[in-house]
Amino acid sequence: MERPDHTVRRRPAEDAWIITAPLALLAVACSTATGLIADEPIGKFPQAAILLIVMIVVSSRLVGVVIRRQSLAISLTEVPLVLALFFLPPLSVVIVYTLSSLVTHLRHRLAAPKLWFNVARAAAGASLGTLALSALPQTTGVGPYRWVGICLAVAIVIGVGTASIAAVHTLLQGWQAGRETARALPSILLTSGINVSAGLIVLLLLNESWWSLLPLAALAAGLTMVYRSYAEFFQQHRTLSGMYELSRAVSTSGPDGTLADALLGRVRALMQAEYATLWLPAQGRHPETLLTARVDDPGLLDTAPTPATLRQKAVEAARPVTVGRGVSSDPEFRADLAERGIKDTVVVPLRSGRVVIGTLEITNRLGDPFQFSQRDVALFETVAAHAAVALENSRLVDRLRHDAEHDTLTKLPNRRRLTAAVAEAVKIGAPDEVVALLLFDVDRLRQVNESLGHAAGDKVLVEVAERLRACAPSSALVGRAGGDEFLVTLRLESTEAALELAAQLREQIRDEMVFDALTLDVDTAVGVAVHPDHGSDAVALLQRVDLAATAAKSVPGSVQLYSPALESRSLRRLGLASDLRRALDEGELEVYFQPKVTLRDRRLVGVECLARWEHPAHGTVAPEDFVAVAEHTGQLGRLTEFVLRESLRRSRDWSHGDQALSVSVNLAARTLTDQHFPALVRDLLAEYGVPPQRLTLEVTEAGVLDGTERPIPTLRSLRDLGVRLSVDDFGTGNSSLAQLRRLPVHEVKVDRSFVQGMATDPSDLAIVNAVVTLSQQFGLTVVAEGVESELTLELLQDIGCEIGQGFLFSRPLPYERLETWFGAQVDPETVVAGELPRLRVVP
Repeated sequence: MERPDHTVRRRPAEDAWIITAPLALLAVACSTATGLIADEPIGKFPQAAILLIVMIVVSSRLVGVVIRRQSLAISLTEVPLVLALFFLPPLSVVIVYTLSSLVTHLRHRLAAPKLWFNVARAAAGASLGTLALSALPQTTGVGPYRWVGICLAVAIVIGVGTASIAAVHTLLQGWQAGRETARALPSILLTSGINVSAGLIVLLLLNESWWSLLPLAALAAGLTMVYRSYAEFFQQHRTLSGMYELSRAVSTSGPDGTLADALLGRVRALMQAEYATLWLPAQGRHPETLLTARVDDPGLLDTAPTPATLRQKAVEAARPVTVGRGVSSDPEFRADLAERGIKDTVVVPLRSGRVVIGTLEITNRLGDPFQFSQRDVALFETVAAHAAVALENSRLVDRLRHDAEHDTLTKLPNRRRLTAAVAEAVKIGAPDEVVALLLFDVDRLRQVNESLGHAAGDKVLVEVAERLRACAPSSALVGRAGGDEFLVTLRLESTEAALELAAQLREQIRDEMVFDALTLDVDTAVGVAVHPDHGSDAVALLQRVDLAATAAKSVPGSVQLYSPALESRSLRRLGLASDLRRALDEGELEVYFQPKVTLRDRRLVGVECLARWEHPAHGTVAPEDFVAVAEHTGQLGRLTEFVLRESLRRSRDWSHGDQALSVSVNLAARTLTDQHFPALVRDLLAEYGVPPQRLTLEVTEAGVLDGTERPIPTLRSLRDLGVRLSVDDFGTGNSSLAQLRRLPVHEVKVDRSFVQGMATDPSDLAIVNAVVTLSQQFGLTVVAEGVESELTLELLQDIGCEIGQGFLFSRPLPYERLETWFGAQVDPETVVAGELPRLRVVP
């Protein structure tokens, strides 16, 4: 992973001179001023030498507080500083304190910029503190007034040191580093206060008698032990807290790639290292992993600061490889690491049982005075043991998950994984795309197993899987649905593109397969289903693509698109295909008509034209059955044209008889994808001489509001002809009236299920009322289907519905019976030239 762009940019350490130079100038100015006002500015060199040695000794034991890349070192320096402020002249104190800082930091081999910064910091603090002390009225003895002066001087030394450290951290690392330095101030002040108090006690004892040096020596030894215990306690507390945070982070991270991120960041912080690196060699389907966490970088790097030879040595020797001043088991790498700017590193192998599965590495102990020690190596080995267990468990979970979702023979995703993938795909709707499912059923695999054995059949399956994986588009998911079936699912621009891809892949698979000296010719039958046309969920789509693949085995071309006709496998449904063709050829189908009436004054405004089929053997065939068969067998166009011709012919006849009634014809959703259909309507209107506005074409809600733009061009072409458009069965889908505003429709038909429930269900009444109100606001005509009672009629009148149809007025009737109904229902006295006929009021 690359370094994030928002990473804080660090300035080089050489820029510390921006702080070092003012500190040096401050030291010179304060020392000069002190020399001018002090009676005896310098002297007592023997005592100064003794205090210098003491100061160097107590500075050797440090408690480190690491802040980002920098560190604060806390020691007992304030104790001899108190003595020096009392016994030595002011400039001697400055010299002793400055030399002590120089020697101490030289011992720790600090880089030049940091060395001179620390020396200037010590000189500036000591010179300003002694200046303040010299400016106070001088007193003799060790009284409270003298205590206050010494404490003030020490406070100035500590304040100048802390402020300069915060300033340089802010300069080099940013304001956050300076804020973290300020957060460490309470610990520094607490320790310094204890040290100053101890120094004053020593001063009082020495002022009383020099023999007090003996008990003071014993006390110093005890304090040293206490201080060491405090330092160890501080280190142990930090280590335990870090181990707890590490264990919690590892336990809560999942096996999805977050483990390395959670592990490396906390390992680096726990070990106070600049880098922490995890390396795992390639294993099975897992590629090689090399990730590094670096201080101040929130992300992970895909590189390591150390050469690969260290990791190879740790794996081969199965032991830690350590290089540095504090620990060095392999000094031969020191020169190479020094050239890379690395002062120390520890590489520990990760073990799973007796097998080394990788390495964990820390590089560059933060804080120039500090290096990795044997205690750090022991702690790091414990951390590595925890990390190895967590990594192995993570890979185990990932392997179990992979095995549960993949086929063991072909290594392809299995049906469980495919179902989940299809379910995710259908959740993301795209107006110009379909989710295509292509199911390949290998033919004659059973004969291969019986003739050549199951080993040969397995080879065929593996070869088919490899060919599909190689030939399918990169965006496709190829899986084994079970047995001899393979599924390819992807997004395409249309159903036609899915059929074309299925044919291409089938041709690729049909190439000869050679196994040793045996050549096999294996073919596949392909079923195709698409979302949203053939289902709205994964289970339905997989079921329907199975039906299409089964049907493809008996259909020439061996590529079959799913259609609703495939839902039923009964002989009756299968036999209807040829019977429908014959019925259309011989004119066995009829068109029935159901009147549409204005609800306010019961005037007849038109009829809905419905196809009916009386089968010689099966009796009455439901319209949904023969329409589905017509769609499946390619006869939908003939069926639609037959109904249109019969409807327009009757409309023309009624017009000649001074009954200008409009006719409504139902269209299947597939018809709206036929770009030639508007031209057919135009030609039929011209052939029968019927005005376009007298023809209403009804499309179901699911057909016109399918979430795509495919029906829109056809609807607009029909509107441009002057034909009225109606949305049938409104309310049964998931659309809203607001969606109708973008469609060129004129009429909304409320589904009969809501109309028939108005009298008994308040919810249905509310739905119908809302549809009527909003439709009228949008300028749409509302037609209520299923009006079967006077109570329903009255309710519809009350809410302002305009037109209705249902058994209350008439059932669908053939043409001859409709003419008789006209004569019986129309009141002759109400017929006025140019007006619609009014029906009799039936009590």
